[in-house]
Amino acid sequence: MKYRDRMDGEYSVTTAQDKFLADAYGSSAGRALMKFLSLPVFSKCARHILNSRISAGFSVDFAEKNNIDLFDYEQCNYRSFNDFFTRKIKPGRRFVTKDDTMLISPADGKISAYSITNSNIFVIKNSVYSVESLLRDKKLAAKYMGGTALIIRLSVDDYHRYCYPANGVKSHDRFISGFLHTVNPVVNRYIPVYKENSRSYCMLRTDNFGDIIQMEVGALMVGKISNNYPFGPHKVKRGEEKGFFEFGGSTIVLLLEKDKVRVCSDLLKNTAEGYETKVKQGEMIGESI
Repeated sequence: MKYRDRMDGEYSVTTAQDKFLADAYGSSAGRALMKFLSLPVFSKCARHILNSRISAGFSVDFAEKNNIDLFDYEQCNYRSFNDFFTRKIKPGRRFVTKDDTMLISPADGKISAYSITNSNIFVIKNSVYSVESLLRDKKLAAKYMGGTALIIRLSVDDYHRYCYPANGVKSHDRFISGFLHTVNPVVNRYIPVYKENSRSYCMLRTDNFGDIIQMEVGALMVGKISNNYPFGPHKVKRGEEKGFFEFGGSTIVLLLEKDKVRVCSDLLKNTAEGYETKVKQGEMIGESI
């Protein structure tokens, strides 16, 4: 995987998981196995184990192996591994600008930016996505023609609580059931994971950025997306917690209307050059036009 941070640092990291997934999805037998593992029932069983008291003992070793700085998080006695995984960050450890014309990242993660064509599609690796297939709503999808899709991928070392990127009024949440493929980028060469995986989304009618779709995409081992205030309309504030993912890598998708948001140039440049950009929750990712 190739990453850039916002201080011009470049990283090329290939983990054991990356190698395993590349080998698995590179063969028909491997893809069949991963298809079986992506069934929601598998992640549901795993969740029962990760919610058990005995799983709490995995937390310290997991934090060390994934270089998670626990100083950033509230101290408590974790009752299970999922209790640790959904831990809350200490007040003040993420900065949210007071400038309402800046769109912020709703989560820690690795972000990519893709233009939505006039045919209402965008391409990630070899996977072609139509906004209609993502939302399952033709009329709503038409609003985002010519706009931008921001993909924020959370890996296991990231903070798995997420917030609203702007002030506004949210609609009710819409849930679409599906598979739970891993969201590792290598998989997009074989499977359009974001339109196959279980996902939940709402529309944010914002004060400065038009109507934004905020979508949470489940992934392998993430059988549960927990959102606050699932029913709308509900007034929300930028930086206010929206919800959290349980164990596993996950993704947040933001769909932006044409000529409403000027996406930060480094995100566009890095994506075009094949890099994901590391961001923290609250960082600026665009500005109002």
